[in-house]
Amino acid sequence: MNIRDLKYALAVAETRHFGRAAARCFVSQPTLSGQIKKLEQDLGVVLFERTRRSVDVTPVGEIILGHARKIIEQAELIEQLAQAHQDPLRGPLRIGAIPTLSPYLMPLILLPLKERYPQIRLVLSEELTDVLTMRLLRHEIDAALLATDTDSLEFDAIELFDEPFWVAHPRDHALYEKDDITLEDLDTDELLLLSEGHCLAGQIMEVCRIKARSNRGEVADINAASLETVLQLVGAGFGCTLVPALAVRGAWMTDSGVIARPLVPGKNSPLAMRRIRLVFRRSFPRREALDAFAEIILGKLPNTVRRVD
Repeated sequence: MNIRDLKYALAVAETRHFGRAAARCFVSQPTLSGQIKKLEQDLGVVLFERTRRSVDVTPVGEIILGHARKIIEQAELIEQLAQAHQDPLRGPLRIGAIPTLSPYLMPLILLPLKERYPQIRLVLSEELTDVLTMRLLRHEIDAALLATDTDSLEFDAIELFDEPFWVAHPRDHALYEKDDITLEDLDTDELLLLSEGHCLAGQIMEVCRIKARSNRGEVADINAASLETVLQLVGAGFGCTLVPALAVRGAWMTDSGVIARPLVPGKNSPLAMRRIRLVFRRSFPRREALDAFAEIILGKLPNTVRRVD
């Protein structure tokens, strides 16, 4: 039994598929399957129940793999501690980011990060908030760019910037005639939202004081999986939406039929915005690398967002 074989077993447990697990581990499927079988023989138990349609973890496998995950985490921590002692700015830095932020922020910082810190190898993944926090706890990533606060005592965060919401509406919409737009001017029944699971959808509902998704009008049955899809629907005249300020720099602004304008505070509504944080485990030993990454972000922000002092 070795750490490599435990990693193979965890990959199978997480993907429920030997082929996908092999691809994740960068080995052939016969190699991975052979090592899993050898591990089971060494332990004297069956870790996986295999059928033609599925791969399920056995009850004893769940217990063993729970311990295996802790062993791997400790082994990786030893490697990171040794690396941090040598040079905390050298090596991979695994960063996760939510999909309503990553496409707009990363193009601003990737080249400056490479030029300033060529020894840092950024490994980027784009997933929903719940997935990223789970991966943080599992030590699968080192930090995550999130737009929501976390209540886990295992996490700490670097506060980065406040990102105001802009309103996006079709060119022929009544809002086009208004000099200033506040939240009170929005018709929530025509507000397009991302599908559930995206933190942006919940944030828009919160700032607009919407208790439940609309079940009336053309937007009632629309649950888009990406912000780009929502904006295409806006351009087609299906409704309006709120977009984070960085997204206004996206390619959709060109000949999309969408007008994007900043919201202004209203009589009963403050300026609507979300706060972006770099969240990480308190035990992560390479804090200098995270500080360097945050420094690059803060140095490249446009004036549409507000740096946290």
